[in-house]
Amino acid sequence: MAIEVRIPTILRTYTDGAKAVEGSGDTLAELFADLDSRHAGIQERIVDDGKLRRFVNVYLNDEDVRFLDGISTKLSDGDSVTILPAVAGGAS
Repeated sequence: MAIEVRIPTILRTYTDGAKAVEGSGDTLAELFADLDSRHAGIQERIVDDGKLRRFVNVYLNDEDVRFLDGISTKLSDGDSVTILPAVAGGAS
């Protein structure tokens, strides 16, 4: 099963600069484990204690997985997963 994962700029050091990589898994948790097997260290930047990190947003086909089943969200062949770290700050 092939799933496209779009990687944000800040995590591309783990993917040798690739903007998107392919992964596999029946759930997001399995997908992130699969990615980590080929791009060591990326999973710990996305997942903490079995849950998505607070300031990391993950979208499955443009739907926020926090409103689905979180890290247990089921995946299908051809799905697209986008990882977006939250951005904050600015001038006052």
